[in-house]
Amino acid sequence: MTNTFLLPGKVAFVSGAGRGIGAAAARLFADEGAKVLLAARSEGELKTVTDEIRAAGGTAEYVLADLADPDAIRAAVERAVELFGRLDVAFNNGATNQPPGPMDTLPDVDFDQLYAVNLRAVWVAMNAQVNAIRATAGAGAIVNNSSVGSLRANPALPAYGAMKRAVNSLTESAAVTYGPDRIRVNAIAPGNTATEMIRRWEEHSPGLTERLVAMSPLRRQAQPAEIAEAAAWLLSDRASFVTGTVLRVDGGGGA
Repeated sequence: MTNTFLLPGKVAFVSGAGRGIGAAAARLFADEGAKVLLAARSEGELKTVTDEIRAAGGTAEYVLADLADPDAIRAAVERAVELFGRLDVAFNNGATNQPPGPMDTLPDVDFDQLYAVNLRAVWVAMNAQVNAIRATAGAGAIVNNSSVGSLRANPALPAYGAMKRAVNSLTESAAVTYGPDRIRVNAIAPGNTATEMIRRWEEHSPGLTERLVAMSPLRRQAQPAEIAEAAAWLLSDRASFVTGTVLRVDGGGGA
């Protein structure tokens, strides 16, 4: 019989796993057969999602990690190996956003925070994950969460878009560098998704969701679980010849 799970026996690391896409991914990865380590800053949210996974019969643990702290990221990745003995796959999902507005209205301190969480954290995490996969599983896959806002001009969120575009470049470079080590690296670029980030943006820009929905051929928002499905497939062996890709998951909005 063919195993129908996407991630059977894999050990998976998920950042930003307390809510939204990260929480949906943690639940899905566990449903698809993985042992999951959830990482984020909020212990209450992490505990809730972890308990939900366990109640559904899955295997999950969590670790507190501030993505602005490189040492905390490295320790979180190492924790996956300590708990489960290996690391096979990782979803670098955690991110922060900026208040919408022109470039010249964003304070330097906010730009620095976006850099620390949305770009440097991915750099640090990928380095730690590559080392962990090499030392334990010997082969694996990494997916970084980008954004459709990285693929075009982004005047509403210019610094956010710039960091995510840099993540795309890191993804492609890592795919070329670590392909010979049997480590695939891809990114997903979600469009309008029903997350806390979009809800906060809506507070600054009333009517935003309706405008974004109107731009999508599917005429609706994505649910976090739909974005998680794309990440799960890219991490799975079913995507074994896919690397260096930034996959749009935007309901056709960029077509």
